[in-house]
Amino acid sequence: QVQLVESGGGLVQAGGSLRLSCAASGRTFTGYAMGWFRQSPGKEREFVAAINWSGRSTNYADSVKGRFTISRNNAKKTVYLQMNSLKSEDTAVYYCSAARSNDILGSYEPDYWGQGTQVTVSS
Repeated sequence: QVQLVESGGGLVQAGGSLRLSCAASGRTFTGYAMGWFRQSPGKEREFVAAINWSGRSTNYADSVKGRFTISRNNAKKTVYLQMNSLKSEDTAVYYCSAARSNDILGSYEPDYWGQGTQVTVSS
């Protein structure tokens, strides 16, 4: 079992930045690829970004490429999502996830989820 707890969400103006954190506990953190998803009201949950076990490989949704950066600190068992140049359409609940499979470039399918953190971007 892996427990995931997100933090860092909040209200920010368009063009601003936020950094989300996700602290993991439980089994070996380095054995999991990590990722972020988001869900807006009335929409399906969508993939945002993922990072492999070592942190050397990342993958991003086209909508956030060049603006968001995913990273991880395995010693701290924490994954981050740095979000810059935020837009109103980035408003959503952001979910941290963990996957046993290290394939983040194909179909990234999480096995564990956090409870989510709200990000609201005002225009």
